[in-house]
Amino acid sequence: MIWKREDAEAAQGEGTPERSHERKETRMTDNGEVTIVGTGARLEGNVVSAGSLRIDGQVKGQINADGDVVLSPQSQVEADIRAQNVSIAGKFKGNVIVKGKAHLARGGRIDGNITSKTLVVEEGGVFHGQSIMDATGAASGSSPGSPGHAASSQASAAADKKEPDTTKV
Repeated sequence: MIWKREDAEAAQGEGTPERSHERKETRMTDNGEVTIVGTGARLEGNVVSAGSLRIDGQVKGQINADGDVVLSPQSQVEADIRAQNVSIAGKFKGNVIVKGKAHLARGGRIDGNITSKTLVVEEGGVFHGQSIMDATGAASGSSPGSPGHAASSQASAAADKKEPDTTKV
């Protein structure tokens, strides 16, 4: 079944205060449209979303979203992601290109490169790859290592590791 959030809210009426509060927290962009790939779903190919995208299941291929992309803790994604912002709490393998912030949550794992304006790695997140901090707008199409990148670093951020992080600038 496909539905719009506005239609479901109108059908439910006001709803309970807790539920309306939960709905507000789950919105990722101003337009409120979120595509959800459920826990039991397995997709292979190109996933395109005009709004934001939340992945709870498995995706293999390419992901393009005009809004934000959120990978929940149970997600397993092997893809290249292009979006406004991304938050990863599950297992991710591939490259990320976002215009804004890339966020690696506690328990999340990234094996691949990230091009973003801002990168946040929480304690307990594992990042293996290269981070390109691009202040001019990450989705400009420039390739890693090309001139115009503000900084380039390799890092492994795992709370359970005793080894120091290595950073090259």
